[in-house]
Amino acid sequence: MTEVADHTGFPEMLDGRVKTLHPKIHGGLLARRELPAHMKALADHGIATIDILCVNLYPFEATVAKPGCTLEDAIENIDIGGPAMVRSAAKNWQDVAVLTDASQYEGVLAELKAGGISRKTKFALSVAAFNRIAHYDAAISDYLSSIQDDGSRAAFPAQINLGLQKVQDLRYGENPHQSAAFYREKSPAAGTLATAKQLQGKELSYNNIADADAAWECVRSFEAPACVIVKHANPCGVAVGATIEEAYAKALADRPHVRLRRHHRAEPPAR
Repeated sequence: MTEVADHTGFPEMLDGRVKTLHPKIHGGLLARRELPAHMKALADHGIATIDILCVNLYPFEATVAKPGCTLEDAIENIDIGGPAMVRSAAKNWQDVAVLTDASQYEGVLAELKAGGISRKTKFALSVAAFNRIAHYDAAISDYLSSIQDDGSRAAFPAQINLGLQKVQDLRYGENPHQSAAFYREKSPAAGTLATAKQLQGKELSYNNIADADAAWECVRSFEAPACVIVKHANPCGVAVGATIEEAYAKALADRPHVRLRRHHRAEPPAR
């Protein structure tokens, strides 16, 4: 293993704040191998290419989630060199594979053993890398936007950056001629609809999601076993019981009965 300082020939500075921000790092990541001018520039300055980059960013999200985290703690856990390297490698994805999560290691190692990392995988890694940096920067922005003049955190930050991931395409939107998709936060709160798993039935529609969310938000407000029956996002049967079965039976019986009446065309009066 070669230390960064040995590779660049420049010592780490400012308590580690300046370490990888160096032409020997970013030149090796950004050089396009198919361009002779790029390769000549590397040779002229003694810069080697970097084909694979693995980066673990400073744990900003984990740091600010700790009770008692101070602004100083948060600031010192804002990574600068890591995101810069990730962006350089991700931009030059055709030549550089960038890994930003340990879950990616096994697949990349398998491809390396099989002969090399595919173009498809490199592009997917690049997209994942830019997504990771976007989420990281959003977390920093959210946190800093919540800091008030006295150093305390506001309940509602001045800015919230939503980083949502697509869970699935939906069968249709609010109406059958509309398209829709279901998105959730990268780390959804436990006990929310975003963590639910569909066990059976046909593909969900927007209305199915909306109804399920309305039912869940209603039923979770009860301490006792409860059941909520929903139609068009409106509860039409709500009950609690000693058991879930009893609550269901009560909610089903509580539903308003809808009588359907067939409309006949009026007969002409007799003559």
